[in-house]
Amino acid sequence: MPRFAIFLIFLPFTLCVTLAVPKPLQTFKECTFVSSEWADGDSFQIKFADGKMMTVRLYAADCMELHINTDSDTRRLRDQRRYFGITVVKGDAPDFVSLATGFGKKAHEFTEKALQMPFTIHTRLHKVLGDGKNERFYAFVVTANGEDLATELVSAGLARTRGLGTEMIDGTSRERYKEKLADLEAQAAKREKGIWKFTDWDKLPDERDVQRKEDEEDAIAEGDVLPVDFCINPNTAGRDDLILLPEIGEVLADAIMEYRDERPLLKEEDLLNVPGIKQMTLDIIKQYLEFAGD
Repeated sequence: MPRFAIFLIFLPFTLCVTLAVPKPLQTFKECTFVSSEWADGDSFQIKFADGKMMTVRLYAADCMELHINTDSDTRRLRDQRRYFGITVVKGDAPDFVSLATGFGKKAHEFTEKALQMPFTIHTRLHKVLGDGKNERFYAFVVTANGEDLATELVSAGLARTRGLGTEMIDGTSRERYKEKLADLEAQAAKREKGIWKFTDWDKLPDERDVQRKEDEEDAIAEGDVLPVDFCINPNTAGRDDLILLPEIGEVLADAIMEYRDERPLLKEEDLLNVPGIKQMTLDIIKQYLEFAGD
């Protein structure tokens, strides 16, 4: 029996998935914010006009963690503190952790206040693996005043430009959108808005470099424990599955998802067109990749 036929028969029992056509942006108006204890500034529950509920995660913006319940939450908060340069701002761990989560709370309050009136979301229904309790989907959120929520959070110094992006409903490319957010982030830093008020600029380069080194080490360690038969289709794999691949961290996982929004990855060499992926990285991960038709 041909290999592809065997793949189709055993599809429900394997990590491999088939090629999917990129989903179009869908618009939902008259959405309302649903208050919940677990929500933070960039992830929260909404209610549609018909009463159905969904949890959304903002495109391209990342707020400080508010709830630290797992080792993953702890690592993510440390990454965020290093990015903003507030790792040692007050000397001892309880102080700077409290400072960081305090800004997580401020971001949550900012979002809740901004969404007091009915708002609009635009989403491709890209699923984000959450904490096991809440299924989340990436979305643009536009307030009743017509403002993009991610833009407002970054401008206020309550979020960094990070995460999956995509083309906007008005045709603005993901690159232009993320570049605009990066410019607003630089402006917020210059004006010492929000978290940036506490940045230790002398130590920030070293702090970020330490984080990059740890990310590389984590990627290598995680790659070593993948099962021999582990395989994913990079066209349809979730962000968390992509991050499991050796050498593929959050940034490259987002880059893969952004690239496949515009064109499918038909063969392993197509990954070389993804910004940041070099031949050395491809040589390491290609054993874990499966494409439709293989």
